[in-house]
Amino acid sequence: MYLHKKINTVEAIPQKAGKGVSMKMLLSSDESPNFAMRNFTIEAGGHMPMHTNIIEHEQYVLGGRALVKIDDETFEAEAGDILLIPAGAAHSYETIGDETYSFLCLVPNGEDCIKII
Repeated sequence: MYLHKKINTVEAIPQKAGKGVSMKMLLSSDESPNFAMRNFTIEAGGHMPMHTNIIEHEQYVLGGRALVKIDDETFEAEAGDILLIPAGAAHSYETIGDETYSFLCLVPNGEDCIKII
């Protein structure tokens, strides 16, 4: 089975945690047997608070810049960067500049527990 979608047909769902954060579910666990694919955007001046997940995250930055904190390390991420956030690692995002920070986020299918720190 295959699936083809246009990203502009997927609804952006505002996220309660943080400021200016929305998510498009590009491939749900119902559509893909192993991974879910999401597109997160954080508007200029926005942020996603420090939190943990019990599943790992693989990310590819599409655009914008952000200060990303993973555990005790902080770095600047920008378009073209690839991030691996291990399961259980505390992480947060804060946009830099006047562009929207956008990234693809793949997670393994299965139960997740998100804890805001």
